[in-house]
Amino acid sequence: MIVAAPLHLMRLARVGFVLAREGALGLIDPSLLPPSGRALVRIGRLIERRDPDRSRLVAALTRLGPSYVKFGQFLATRPDIVGMAAARELSALQDRMPPFSRNEALATINESFVRPWRELFTEIGEPVAAASIAQVHRARVAGESGERIVAVKVLRPGVRARFRSDLETMAFAARQMETWTPGARRLRPVDVVATLARSVEVEMDLRLEAAALSELEENTRDDPDFRVPLIDWARTARDVLTSEWVEGASLSDPEAVEKAGHDRVALARTVIRSFLQHALRDGFFHADMHQGNLFVDAQGRLVAVDCGIMGRLGLKERRFLAEILFGFITRDYDRVAQVHFDAGYVPAHHSVSDFSQAIRAVGEPIHDKRADEISMASLLTLLFEITALFDMTTRTELVMLQKTMVVVEGVARSLDPHLDMWRTAEPVVRGWIERHLGPVGAIEAAARGAHAAGGAFGLLPSLVRRAESISASLQLAAQRGFDISPQSIEAIGRAEGR
Repeated sequence: MIVAAPLHLMRLARVGFVLAREGALGLIDPSLLPPSGRALVRIGRLIERRDPDRSRLVAALTRLGPSYVKFGQFLATRPDIVGMAAARELSALQDRMPPFSRNEALATINESFVRPWRELFTEIGEPVAAASIAQVHRARVAGESGERIVAVKVLRPGVRARFRSDLETMAFAARQMETWTPGARRLRPVDVVATLARSVEVEMDLRLEAAALSELEENTRDDPDFRVPLIDWARTARDVLTSEWVEGASLSDPEAVEKAGHDRVALARTVIRSFLQHALRDGFFHADMHQGNLFVDAQGRLVAVDCGIMGRLGLKERRFLAEILFGFITRDYDRVAQVHFDAGYVPAHHSVSDFSQAIRAVGEPIHDKRADEISMASLLTLLFEITALFDMTTRTELVMLQKTMVVVEGVARSLDPHLDMWRTAEPVVRGWIERHLGPVGAIEAAARGAHAAGGAFGLLPSLVRRAESISASLQLAAQRGFDISPQSIEAIGRAEGR
């Protein structure tokens, strides 16, 4: 570690120079820094580019390379760490990188399957999209019913070593922050980098993305207006993912969607309702639903691709989300407040009535606006800001949900600027509450409880035997004393000697 420290410091010096040069230091509030930090920010801002129309943080991270682009995208999901202004800017960060050559992609495919690619595919074209971790090729495969077109996602050569090196430097910086800046410990920078490292490791195993696509397909198989591409497991490995090719209009081009004959207003409602159904009904949702990952096929169905980032919600978190949204829809702020306390998110020493009053300050202003002016995502953002005053524990899954909702709402409004978010969401939210918190839900909860109790009852004989064994051992130890190993005695002696 001592040998590596100078190298890490050199890398961090380059990062600092790029951030300063691109003007990203201008996003930092100097009042939150110690005097030495404020001085460094002032010095760094002397070399920044003067271009007010540029996205400063996006430009800096793009210049630093794929690892930092991915880091920026991750931080966009954590406004509790970087603040809403930086998170909003980072949400525009596009993971687009120069493609690597087709020959390198073919070499990766050959190595992954230990046989020539021509035995698996009849044709593989040039890359059609490239990101920091992988790129996509259009290809053809032979089948019993003739040739079919597939999408082949191939991992970028050398990406694991590049990310490992950069993540080690980020971890070094996080440790220094926690050591030398006590105020930074509240943000847990070491944990943040560790979470990013785990996320990247998952993304770099394309079998796991294939599994996520498969699970989402299974959950939505009966949905009439949403689907995901099918996985070709025979042509999928750690570094290669093959799936059905999606033909359709990209939601990043609303005019093309309209030219294809699709109803943009109806499609906007589908975007919102699909996301809420996946989050509430399934507890498993696509956490990167920007326009580039969404298409509409010839049948008018919404098609989602690229499941590298997924979110999960347990039953408690789903109830929390549904009750909050329904409480704001019905203006029942006491109910919203009580849900926070029931879920254990707000410490019990706070007053439910005081918390309800704070939530009213968030909810009432929206009822003076037109429906198309109300942002559900902004409301949840304000809610999380208010809850911070009441020591609400940060929940990573809820922050990811809120970030995804910001993106999904932006996609829907790009299709229909006058979308009534609340009327669109109400059937899904009300249906979930009636289904899970009504009589049917109570019966199912009782059944789950009985099943759990039955499982525990079945374990009683083994638990009794273990208790008898432990009791006998304790009784024997009480009579004879506890045995101490020679190594332990020696260590105690050394300690006493010191």
